[in-house]
Amino acid sequence: MNITDLIEQFIYELLQKEEAVEIKRNNLAEKFKCVPSQINYVLQTRFTPERGYIVESRRGGGGCIKIRRITVSKSSYLMHIINNIGDEIDYETIVVFTNNFLGYNIISERERNLILGATCDKSLPFKQPERDQIRARIFKNMLINIV
Repeated sequence: MNITDLIEQFIYELLQKEEAVEIKRNNLAEKFKCVPSQINYVLQTRFTPERGYIVESRRGGGGCIKIRRITVSKSSYLMHIINNIGDEIDYETIVVFTNNFLGYNIISERERNLILGATCDKSLPFKQPERDQIRARIFKNMLINIV
């Protein structure tokens, strides 16, 4: 594991015990023997609203950070995703979404595999941008049926 994975895992474990955690950026950087900007990077890339987190940062005093997990219903979460997909989506983005859905127990492993199978490039023998447009329609319709 690299340092960003270790920091992410540490914060994730804290969030398993509490709904929200408050940490000091400098203390966390000291614990992992890294610069505070490395903590910022982890927060900006791994604890995003798309992944179900809200991060509040306060300046001064070592940079206090509050991280909390967003709790929403399955249907409202999926409808939010459906409404924000747009007209095109690539396969890698669908992999990220379905991994998140699985992690939040929104879909089962079987549903994830069905979505990935239906939206992979082998299932969509079209040229770009048509492939990503059809993929977006299929993905949205599958999510609507899950809701």
